[in-house]
Amino acid sequence: MSDLTPNHNPGEALEPIDAERLASLAQKNQENPAGGKKQIKTHTEADGQFRNYTQIRDLEPVLVAEPPQLLGDNAAGNPTEVAQAALASCISVGIQAIATHRGVTLTRIAIDIESDIDISAVWGVGDLDEDKRTGVSDVRVKIELEGDADRETLDKIQRDAVKWSPVVNTYTRPANLTSELV
Repeated sequence: MSDLTPNHNPGEALEPIDAERLASLAQKNQENPAGGKKQIKTHTEADGQFRNYTQIRDLEPVLVAEPPQLLGDNAAGNPTEVAQAALASCISVGIQAIATHRGVTLTRIAIDIESDIDISAVWGVGDLDEDKRTGVSDVRVKIELEGDADRETLDKIQRDAVKWSPVVNTYTRPANLTSELV
């Protein structure tokens, strides 16, 4: 076991998802694609010194903060790091679902992501050149997969997971976003 994955022993099959429920969910969404359209709601409140707590469903609030070099207290990952963690997690979920659907047993999914970001605008108080692209510009994803399939099959699984990942598609085909003061 590793400290990062306390429920998994290296070399052992990952704890499986329910293949029958996955097939049922897939069938339901094939029969009624419009039924797959949902709303995701979160609520975030600032706690000071760039610490923010976000309520997701009925789970414990998620803390997001900034590191000292960005005037925070290093209490948690910053917003971009958390987005990157969500990206990796979404790809991982897709990999496990696709592998399960295709009858492949996986013993390892590990994802490293590196991205480039220009933070010189400093939240709208720094370099405000109108041509500046704030946010992440380039993302490099490296995926390690091990299981009972050949490299070609594992590569197809990861490519399909990336293609159909909702978070990948949010990165590559950004959503329409509006804001309003209420």
